Amino acid sequence: MIYLIKFVYSFVLPPGIFVLLLLGMVVWLWRSSRRPALVLLGVTLLLYLSMTSLVSDTLIGSLERKYAQPTAVEGDVIVILGGGATSGTPDLDGQGNMSGPAANRLLAAVRLYRQTGLPVIFSGGQVFADSGNEADIARRQLIGLGIPAEDILPENRSLNTEQNAVNTAKLMQEHGFSRPVLVTSGFHMPRSMVQFKHAGLTPQPFPVDYQASRPMSIYFNKFTPSAGAVSTTGLALKEYLGLIAAKLLP
Repeated sequence: MIYLIKFVYSFVLPPGIFVLLLLGMVVWLWRSSRRPALVLLGVTLLLYLSMTSLVSDTLIGSLERKYAQPTAVEGDVIVILGGGATSGTPDLDGQGNMSGPAANRLLAAVRLYRQTGLPVIFSGGQVFADSGNEADIARRQLIGLGIPAEDILPENRSLNTEQNAVNTAKLMQEHGFSRPVLVTSGFHMPRSMVQFKHAGLTPQPFPVDYQASRPMSIYFNKFTPSAGAVSTTGLALKEYLGLIAAKLLP
């Protein structure tokens, strides 16, 4: 019964309701002009597929599987890439919080620090007017999680992955580091590795924050539309486009 309720909800609430509305328009057009109806049907099917976790998990999972998480750390500094932050939101010891992917990266890096004792670079600035400065917030939270301030090097100017790589390379050179352990989300790692190589670095990839389960199971709700699947599909497509651009325009 619970899965039936989830199925009904998926087509009553956005984005599923828009699929039904578009299908209604297809039926209405079919009576007068079949060619536009077929075009709209094709667009509706593509939109529907992008809303399903079957497609979103397949897309994001293919990115996440490009780099395996290593069993041993080989480097002299842990480099964490930002992934979004809020400003003015209450936290235990100040204001501002990391967003979901960035918070997962941060927690993984803290665990790596406890295993290795390597210093930490957090790279990420204030991307939008109403977003938080990622490195500044991360520094406060890292200290709150027990990492000494002297082991934290914030890089708080970068606005995208290319700038993350360039600015991190400069910071590493200033402090005598040469072997970064790169911590970022699995879906973000392929593009990050390309950009860091463009910046003259050969990091050890340490992907975290996985979005797709392994192995992926096929069941009925994989075919129902959801806002989460739309977001994941968009995220994966953004990474693919960014990866193509990074390879073609070094």
